Amino acid sequence: MSNLIPGNQKHLTLDDRIFIETSLAKGETFKNIAKFLCKDPTTISKEVKLHKVAQPHNRYNEGKNKCELRFNCHKKHICNLYAPICKKKCASCALCNSKCGDFVPQSHACPKLSKAPFVCNGCPQSAGNGCRLDKSFYRANIANRQYRTVLTEARNGINMSEGELGALDSLVSPLILQGQTPYVILKNNPEIGLSEKTIYNYIGAGVLSVKNIDLPKKVKYKPRGGHARPEARNDGIFEGRTYNDFVRYVALYPETNVIEMDTVLGCAGSHKVLLTLFFRNCHLMLAYLLEHRRAELVQKVFDRLEKAISTLNFCLTFPAILTDRGSEFSNPDALESGIGNVIRTSIYYCDPLASWQKAGIEKNHEYIRKILPKGSSFDELTQFDVNRIMSHINCTPRASLNGLTPLKLAGDLIHAQALRAFGLCEIPANDVVLTKALIK
Repeated sequence: MSNLIPGNQKHLTLDDRIFIETSLAKGETFKNIAKFLCKDPTTISKEVKLHKVAQPHNRYNEGKNKCELRFNCHKKHICNLYAPICKKKCASCALCNSKCGDFVPQSHACPKLSKAPFVCNGCPQSAGNGCRLDKSFYRANIANRQYRTVLTEARNGINMSEGELGALDSLVSPLILQGQTPYVILKNNPEIGLSEKTIYNYIGAGVLSVKNIDLPKKVKYKPRGGHARPEARNDGIFEGRTYNDFVRYVALYPETNVIEMDTVLGCAGSHKVLLTLFFRNCHLMLAYLLEHRRAELVQKVFDRLEKAISTLNFCLTFPAILTDRGSEFSNPDALESGIGNVIRTSIYYCDPLASWQKAGIEKNHEYIRKILPKGSSFDELTQFDVNRIMSHINCTPRASLNGLTPLKLAGDLIHAQALRAFGLCEIPANDVVLTKALIK
């Protein structure tokens, strides 16, 4: 650690990371940031490099020719297909990429990212959207969530070596089979050095030779809370995910595409529900049929989408999700963490009884109710039927989009791989049906 900076051994907090992000945006050096936080400059450097988020370059107006040398190339008739009549330079034709022996793939890597500060925070070209290169940004909110993920993973598992676990098993398991309880075993063998709860956890996890059925009383007890009731709510899940947190997040990253999430219920006695996702930037709405209104089924939808479009595309397509406080959304950690326990999105909750905070999806539910009026049962529907309904809804022109359809606009704003995975298809304008006749 630098002798000039009186450091400490505490982990970086969310406030520290917000200060790093705002300082990088002002062009501050790692040394100046470290002095304020009482850290070594290498600590700040490692934090930024470890948690920087890649953002691919904008391909909206990207030409068909991908050659690095195309601007100074004067070659003609490389392909020999139109030699007698073609008078254009090959640099303006996409065929030259596959036919030309001098083709050099265009690089989109920014040379500035190879040195401090290693990110595009504070870069004037990046801020003005004039940069056509791949970018990297340091985002305090994402960095803190990644840090929490690693911290949780570090605390999982068995905190002992294989030899120590074998010795514990050889001592505890025979005594359990003799009818002794973990409490009695620990009382008579204090050298074990573990708590009674830990022994029960090891047995329940299957790391010892004995099982729960070998315990004298455990299998005789009924699981607590066996009555049918809604999933238990934990107000702790809303910490850092309230609507005020969402407003601050959008203020920091106004370019972020926000997705609103909700469920649509059928009639009384209907078990199936529709999980709906609404893109604010293009008004595209997705719907997925759930067998029940349960949190684990919402997580399965997220997992299937991530596998279909890749983790990176999921992060880019669903960066921030705003939903209500229904029991089906009561496990935000499972929704935010995806394949490999990588943070794939951020979940935020509206205030209680404040559906107006996600007015876009509430308004668009009217299209679903035209086809599936209140009182309809969803139990006979399939996901194929739902995709068909959403295709007709998303091919309806909207005055708020200057006459465009959500699906047409989504083609320019959402990655093509993600759009294909949504299962929607283009419906001719005169064939769009928004009545109950669509599913008969």
